[in-house]
Amino acid sequence: MDSAACIASSLKAAGNDMALSLRTDAELRNVIGLGMREAVLTLHPDLTDIELQRFTDAYRQHFFLTNSDSMPLFDGVVSMLEKLNQKELWLAVATGKGRKGLKRALAATASSHFFHSTRTAEETCSKPDPQMLFELMDELGVASNKVLMVGDTEYDLDMAKRAGVSSVGVSYGAHEHHRFSVYSPLACVHSILELDQWFETHL
Repeated sequence: MDSAACIASSLKAAGNDMALSLRTDAELRNVIGLGMREAVLTLHPDLTDIELQRFTDAYRQHFFLTNSDSMPLFDGVVSMLEKLNQKELWLAVATGKGRKGLKRALAATASSHFFHSTRTAEETCSKPDPQMLFELMDELGVASNKVLMVGDTEYDLDMAKRAGVSSVGVSYGAHEHHRFSVYSPLACVHSILELDQWFETHL
């Protein structure tokens, strides 16, 4: 899903609402992938718990109201997911979003039927802690050597490495691909077409 710009703009708007110090677009995009609390405190580490809740509420208001129709799936995603389902692979979502945000995203894109399980940061530890992947593997009964994490942030690939699973980095999302190599992904691809082709060759 092409959501990075919406996330960054909502973080910026929430900060403006609270008259907090401005953060650059690079700083805003850098925290994408983290859980909400971790992301906000990375941007504004001096916030109290009350201020953190105010920021979170403001962010969600901007994200859900302003950006509800501006986060399309990347071209080619649906056909790629259909092919993966035809291979009888189990697909799961591990996201920094909250449960409400994930449900809304899956409903808006009519894509929930593709996934066998999902986990959000508010239900477990935030990335890059590997707990999210451990819980998904346990729920689905899949060993670590049978898991592939596809991610567009270094937190995704860091989580995969900590969990002992393979990964593929994609450069068309939140983080630039030069940040991925330290986590030893099997590949780094630059479009859905390249990712689809990689799947066809390796899965």
